[in-house]
Amino acid sequence: MGDRAMALREEGIQGVGDYVKPWIRELVESAIPRRAVAGVDAQLLERMVRVEEELKAQRELMDERFAFTKERYLEVNESFKRTQWFIGIGFIVVTTAVVTVFGVLA
Repeated sequence: MGDRAMALREEGIQGVGDYVKPWIRELVESAIPRRAVAGVDAQLLERMVRVEEELKAQRELMDERFAFTKERYLEVNESFKRTQWFIGIGFIVVTTAVVTVFGVLA
């Protein structure tokens, strides 16, 4: 009996929704008037299209520059690693030389 009562409730809700839906549409349309698309100036639409195209071009330019920056960063990073190794090896050589000189003099 509970399933049948639930089915009737769902059917009742659906029926009420179908009955009220056209009036709700009319109420919303009268409360919020739509702007007529035909009233929009053609020149304004052309400007909007040009702005969108310019934004797309700017986005592509930014992507290209970011790729170049990433590539340059990777080159600098490799150079930094080499410099770091040279400094480390130089430090070891100088330290070894100093220790050897003091060992011989002592």
